[in-house]
Amino acid sequence: MNGYQITFYFEQDQRHRGQPAGEWLLAVARELQLHGATLQAAAAGFGRSGRIHSAHFIELADRPMEFITVVTEVEAERLFARLRAEQAKLFYVKCPVEFGALP
Repeated sequence: MNGYQITFYFEQDQRHRGQPAGEWLLAVARELQLHGATLQAAAAGFGRSGRIHSAHFIELADRPMEFITVVTEVEAERLFARLRAEQAKLFYVKCPVEFGALP
């Protein structure tokens, strides 16, 4: 099957409408009945500003996070329509992929 791998990048303390961005994205993915998604924390990273973001022993708010899903073209259109409607402020990467399941 052909589709897209979509990865969203944000900081652990980023919120959307009062909810942590990662939890909100997971809820949206389930509501849209996507086939799966992964939310994971990264050890460190940097963005446009060049500032290093990382998880510190005392403060985890700055920790980089990734939300990854693989979807069909139709699912990608539904997902982005929903995110635009919600006015979500997220950086993403969308790459064409072939995917499937082996027996």
